[in-house]
Amino acid sequence: MMHKFPAWDGGRQGTIATERGMALIGILIVNRDRLVVDGLTALLAAEEDLKVLGQAGTVAEAVREITCLSPGVVIVDYRLPDGTAVDVGRAVRKNDPGAKVIFLTDDDSANARFAALEAGAVALIRKSNAAAELVDAIRNVADGNVLITPQSVTSILARYRQVEAQSEQITEREREVLRLLARGLASREIASRLGVSYATVRAHIYHMGKKLGTRSKLELVARAHSEELI
Repeated sequence: MMHKFPAWDGGRQGTIATERGMALIGILIVNRDRLVVDGLTALLAAEEDLKVLGQAGTVAEAVREITCLSPGVVIVDYRLPDGTAVDVGRAVRKNDPGAKVIFLTDDDSANARFAALEAGAVALIRKSNAAAELVDAIRNVADGNVLITPQSVTSILARYRQVEAQSEQITEREREVLRLLARGLASREIASRLGVSYATVRAHIYHMGKKLGTRSKLELVARAHSEELI
């Protein structure tokens, strides 16, 4: 999915003065969800000082558009068909280091938040808050402000280290049990599939619950998904 907009000569900073003297901020939207892209485009089109230059649905498309358009702000989602926002962030730093990256996602996992830092994002916004926060965030980051506070960075790094430590405690056999649990198999079915006893499967589930701080199979699977353990 890629849509190009009218010709743009925004210069290296991704802005250009309008006839009325207003600084126009050029924006690239990188998201594989067409409904999200259309919604963001409509939201930003209502603002006189913001101009959506293009849209990209993959990392490869984003790299091409960043090089061609020199946007002032790149709005990027965490997950893309051929990579993540981290790959887009690297492309920004290599091809247009003056552009600012805003990380827009509904994935609230430690991995996703850490990816925002890896991507060089200067703002992190939940999709559910986009209508209320995105326009002001774009103007702020275009002015050189960083909206991810040092306290947030410290919190994100601490949470990521905690998740990494928990992940390292999960054995490969326990991950196999988790994957089968996530597919909806009962404990006895898992035991049969893995060629172990029912008691062994229950022991694996119990130990994983202790390691991850969960109290039920459902909570265990939800936690494993949110922290990308499976």
